[in-house]
Formats: sequence, C-alpha cells, structure tokens
Amino acid sequence: MRVSDFRSDTLTQPTEGMRRAMARAEVGDDVLDGDPTVRALEARAAEWADREAALFVPSGTMANQLAIGTQTRPGDVLLAEASAHVLLYEVGAVAALHGVQTLPVRGTDGVLSVEALERAWQVGDLHTPGVALVCVEQTHMSSGGRVQPLEALRRLKAFAHERGARVHMDGARLANAVVASGVAAREWAAQADTVSVCLSKGLGAPVGSLLIGDGELIERALRLRKRLGGAMRQAGFLAAAGLVALEDGLARLGEDHDLARELARRLSELDGVACDPESVDTNIVTVELVHPEHEPQAITAGLEAAGVRGLLFPPNTLRLVTHRDVGRSDVERCVEVLAGLLQN
Repeated sequence: MRVSDFRSDTLTQPTEGMRRAMARAEVGDDVLDGDPTVRALEARAAEWADREAALFVPSGTMANQLAIGTQTRPGDVLLAEASAHVLLYEVGAVAALHGVQTLPVRGTDGVLSVEALERAWQVGDLHTPGVALVCVEQTHMSSGGRVQPLEALRRLKAFAHERGARVHMDGARLANAVVASGVAAREWAAQADTVSVCLSKGLGAPVGSLLIGDGELIERALRLRKRLGGAMRQAGFLAAAGLVALEDGLARLGEDHDLARELARRLSELDGVACDPESVDTNIVTVELVHPEHEPQAITAGLEAAGVRGLLFPPNTLRLVTHRDVGRSDVERCVEVLAGLLQN
C-alpha cells in the first residue's frame, strides 16, 4: 500500500538532478584542506543571504547550537518565544552544551513583540544573568509555518542590539518564507546576526544545513563544529545535492504552499475538526481534532492504518506538511479517510 506521508517535509527524496550531481561531485577532505564542492555551496549560500560567510553542517540543530555556542558564555540568558524549536525540540542542548539559561516568552503565532521583550528582559547585575542572545524562528513551526513579519523582526533586532544582545534566526524553513512573502533572503537575513538554513526540508536535499553570518563568527563556529563532531571529510557528495537544492528547489516551494492551502480548505469543511485555511502561510497545516466521541490517538491510528501519516502533537493537534513527494491525490486520500473516521 502506498503511503501518503504528511509527517514532515524532511521526507523528501533527492531528485534525479541531485543524484547526478552527487555522483560526479568533485570532493576533497573538508577537515584538512577543504572540499571544493562544500566551498562552492557555502559561497552560494552566503551570496543568497548577502552575508560574508557560511558553514555547511550535518543538521539544523547543529547549526542552531553553533550559533548559540559562538554568541554566548556559560551563565548567559537566551531569550526565545516559548514554543521555539531551540527550546522544545533540541534535547536541552542549550543547557547541556553551553551552560546557558533560557528565558521563554509567549508570543502570538510565534511573533515576539518588543513590549513582551521589555517586560521579560534581564539586565545582568549581581543577582541576575544578562540576555546575550535572542532567538527567532522563520517560519515558525509550532504556529503552523507562519511567516514572521519583517517589520516585527526589524524592531526586535534593534531592541536587542540597543541592549547589547545579538539575534539568531532559526531559518530552517527560511526558503519557504522567501517564496511565501516575496521578500528576498538578504532582507530576512539582515534582521539577525546569524541565520541557519535547512537544505533537507522543502528544498529536498538528503542531508545538511548552513549557518550564515559574518566571517569572524563563522571562523569560531568552524572550531566549535569540530569540537561537536560535525566536521566531515568528503562532504562534497552531500554539498552537491545542497547546491542543486538552492538553485532548483526554491522555484517549486509555492506548489507546496498551494497544496497546503487546498488541504486546509478541504479539512475545514469536515465536522469534528478545527482548521483555519487563512492561517496557512506556507506548507504546514495544523488540525485540531475536536470530535467529542473520538480520541485523537484513535484518529491518527486510523489514518495510519489507511496509509495516511501525520504527526500528533498532544493533546489533539494533528500536523500535516506538504512537500514534493505528496500531491493532490494524497490530499484527496487524506480528506476522504479522515472524513470516514469522523463519521464512524
């Protein structure tokens, strides 16, 4: 039975173009004297974001942690929206790796207002640690892939810099924000001191993320990457797919966004769920399973048995992510199966 897998856009399979690029990639030892294809990817990413340098790393979590580790010291405070990926889904790395205290602040759809920052901000003195880094997320996963407004990020960066703090943007799905908003990557990247970008989500590469920023900071991140075990040898085979992802993957992300809106519209017509199509900015659809006679776990189990997969975020939020390897037939199947389960 073919599976319609909406769990994540990380499920994308490499394209034939990526496979060909990987097969013929020129490689070296990226730890000893550099890998030419890795260097080409890093240069292309830095150009895309209009920053001085970039660093290729195995995962988005590592990219975020390199940004945190190079811009904080033990005992500092990292401030982030309460549902941010760096706080909830990176296995406590902020504390375990860097000795940094976290300060969660509740936002609206992931957006941190300057007013909320003012209320929460800690200035280091004899009794309190100071905020060294503010982390923002673009797009914001927990709110359903919402695009953070440019002006809100601009105000946040100015506020943080006035108080001596830096800003890191977890841009795992920054490419989706670029396509959905029409705002260039360089404009988004200008709102943070460092930016991470994932190549293996909607862009479709099999492995890898990038940390982008100024040259001196990326040099420090290079040393920390080595310490954390993220230095790779003939990594050009992976970087080759990343280059194809940056060159060819952006153009088709709008198809994922259109499909997500269609899925949300169809689901919003069902009894027993709450789904707002107007909240779908990019490729993530969140569905509240509110049928009074069905447990959310039973609904997701029924979907799974029928070959439709999504992720359940307790207690009752089902996340469905569109990507290159699902299409309109998968949307039809998802809606039909869920409708049948809710009627039983």
